[in-house]
Amino acid sequence: MVDRRFYTRRKVLRGMAGGLTALGIMPLLAACSDDDDEDPTATTAPADEPAPTEDASDPTATSDETEATEAMDEPDATETTDEADATATVDEPDVTATTGEPEATGTTGEGSLEGQEVVIYSGRSEELVDPILRRFEEWSGATVRVQYAGTAELAATILEEGDNSPADIFFAQDAGALGAIAREGMFAELPEDILSLVDDRFNSPDGQWVGISGRARAVVYNTENVSEADIPESILDFTGSEWEGRLGWAPTNASLQAFVTALRVLEGDDVAREWLEGIQANNPQVYSGNTPVVEAAISGEIDAGFVNHYYLHRLQEEAGGGLPAENYIYTNGTPGALINVAGAGILSTASNPEGAEELLRYLLGEEAQLYFAEETFEYPLASGVETNPDLVPLEDIQTPDIDLSDLDDLEGTLELMTEVGVL
Repeated sequence: MVDRRFYTRRKVLRGMAGGLTALGIMPLLAACSDDDDEDPTATTAPADEPAPTEDASDPTATSDETEATEAMDEPDATETTDEADATATVDEPDVTATTGEPEATGTTGEGSLEGQEVVIYSGRSEELVDPILRRFEEWSGATVRVQYAGTAELAATILEEGDNSPADIFFAQDAGALGAIAREGMFAELPEDILSLVDDRFNSPDGQWVGISGRARAVVYNTENVSEADIPESILDFTGSEWEGRLGWAPTNASLQAFVTALRVLEGDDVAREWLEGIQANNPQVYSGNTPVVEAAISGEIDAGFVNHYYLHRLQEEAGGGLPAENYIYTNGTPGALINVAGAGILSTASNPEGAEELLRYLLGEEAQLYFAEETFEYPLASGVETNPDLVPLEDIQTPDIDLSDLDDLEGTLELMTEVGVL
């Protein structure tokens, strides 16, 4: 039976504007658009039970829904195409068929959480994570209740709820949101056996959160107009005049904004400003999200664009291959070699920390990791799980020396992008 108390969450958020502004979260909610995998229908339900839909005939409910959705970090109306394209490839896959039922990872054993409940606030979409959460329910015996919404909205909700949050786990689309919660001291330190499953560069340095899957920044390029040799050694060099009128990007997209935040952390605001101004001076085509950028590269409308790596792979899969585009992934430790993560932390106020720990172990087990690798083309982060063969191996990518928790200053990035005239 669905716990109806969670369905009031979005209505509560309508009254939070003053508090969220004071926390510095409202600019993040208002100015960003969706990345690939946010679900605009924020609901909570057991993982094996469909969430009810709101009555569209109720004009008040419809208005509230629109207001809440457009205020999220992810998604907004400009990213609808990305959402549709992304979910089309991951909608309700058969987890056991995909993974061949590899042994699940856990320490307490199959069925050991019978009768227990684990509550997740998930910034990853229902279409994406529901299949693997349902499989965890079957394996563990636990009931998983999930609040789906934009990552930034959920971070704001956790900060507002404080010690009264019902969540056990915050599963975020990006490390910056995890860093914001960690900085408020709201995560419990994770056990070493969980942290040790993942390379240190994809975890919180102080053990507050762990990466689940990775997203590499990439330059998608049209192979009929550009060769790999034409790609500059650093993404910063795309400001050269030879790229005038040839580029595409999505400034309102969260993944590009996270890259700009990383550039600020790594090189300083002045370098980030110079890069933004240089790209802007090259008159790039502006798109609503990553999928339109990739489609433009495929069609030859642009020669190259800045995206996350998996969009092209999804479109190639849908087309059966043969599309005239490739990804260039930087591997040389420069800012372009950034790999952001979707990750999770356990709240210090969790009512079921043991069940939450078991769920994290499961998400880092072979079954779940292969699911992310094969269904979404993301990088599995648990050691020993093979990357999709179409991707550059993770061990071959020298990522920049950055604490991904430091990507939490999105507000400063939005201010800079606005000053430059990109937003």
